[in-house]
Amino acid sequence: MAKILLGFMGAGKTTVAHHLSGQLLDMDKIIEERIGMPIADFFAKEGEAAFRQIESEVLEELLSLQGDVVISTGGGVVISLKNRDLLRQNRKYNVLLTASFDVLYERILQDKLSKRPLFLNNSKEDFQKIYQGRMDLYDGLADVIINTDNRTPEEIARLIQCM
Repeated sequence: MAKILLGFMGAGKTTVAHHLSGQLLDMDKIIEERIGMPIADFFAKEGEAAFRQIESEVLEELLSLQGDVVISTGGGVVISLKNRDLLRQNRKYNVLLTASFDVLYERILQDKLSKRPLFLNNSKEDFQKIYQGRMDLYDGLADVIINTDNRTPEEIARLIQCM
């Protein structure tokens, strides 16, 4: 079964995934290739519902793959009930990366490469409410939870490799 990296944006899913063995499958990159544009542009043009539908299709496809794969999910993958059900079926191999809100906020603020619509279009207070809502949805989806606040990507990867 695939190892799935879950967590809010900025938790380090993509960064840590590059330090793990196995075929790396970054859901955001796969979705961008499929839709032919950046996710932020798709959100603006087609809306969140259309994006979430594609996200569910991609998650289901990736979870059906055999072999040593590592799937880095998008931070909002847990919004969809269908996705949460799919992730529960993979429970033994789901890793939730967490970090305090202040650490995540600072990481996202410093990230000049990624355009994150939910970050750019909300106040810090509203963004914190989104964070808390998502954290509640992650509850019960992973057997391994790793706080990334004071760990390097290499340290986190070593912990995951022990699964």
